Amino acid sequence: MSDINVVAPQLRHSTLLRTSNVPSTLDHVNTRRLRLLSYNIQIGISSRHFRHYLTHSWRHVLPHPESFENLDRIAQIVSDFDIVALQETDAGSFRSYFVNQVEYLAKKGHFPFWGHQTNRNLGRFAQHSMGLLSKLTPLMITEHKLPGFIPGRGVMEVRFGSEETPLILLQVHLALGRRARMRQLDFISNLVNAFEQVVVMGDFNCKSKSYEMDALLNKTKLLEPVDKLHTFPSWKPMRNIDHILVTPTIKINDIQVLSHAVSDHLPIAVEIELPSGTKLK
Repeated sequence: MSDINVVAPQLRHSTLLRTSNVPSTLDHVNTRRLRLLSYNIQIGISSRHFRHYLTHSWRHVLPHPESFENLDRIAQIVSDFDIVALQETDAGSFRSYFVNQVEYLAKKGHFPFWGHQTNRNLGRFAQHSMGLLSKLTPLMITEHKLPGFIPGRGVMEVRFGSEETPLILLQVHLALGRRARMRQLDFISNLVNAFEQVVVMGDFNCKSKSYEMDALLNKTKLLEPVDKLHTFPSWKPMRNIDHILVTPTIKINDIQVLSHAVSDHLPIAVEIELPSGTKLK
């Protein structure tokens, strides 16, 4: 558990789950290079035009068989990565045929470890969640609830490696409104500043040159995000609102947006290199 007092009342540990019959290909291996992916999958809804927000809107509340075809396509691309952060997943409700989409992708993508954080629980009707897929053994997953005018946003804090020098991954999906995002990024800044090796990734809902992004960079050691990596909308990317940020101790060897148009977002991928001596299990 984090030792920052400001977050202690708002967090809980999440259950780390193991995918059966999937070997831990990276267990007990000291590795410095990792391939990470962040993807807002829009609960398996395919969008190729703005009009689909209207014509496909029913798919946000009702089940549709095409979602499994879309999830299978997503599983193919995420399987090439070591750690995957997923936004806009469903943890098992009527609209997803009561299937936990994170678990489904873990099995299809051959990830031995997975976890999810449900931030907006509407019971049988919807389980708005974020998800983690990992080929490395996480040391701990902690759930943080983010402040906001409308509840339902959170941070997944995932620790890898040792307690002494952990690699911290913070997965986020921020609010649509700027005032709420500012409060949320202020909260996230406290988490970032507690550690040396930190990756923050997810759907920020703001551009790299935005006021709130500048505020985050000024309050932390996070490096400025790469500009012009547009991820939204997937059929005609014009906005860079999905980001992967790192602290200076982590080297970025490559970062790119993948042309994998299933959701209304495109996935963003990065290869990072950790400092010498870092040991991950």
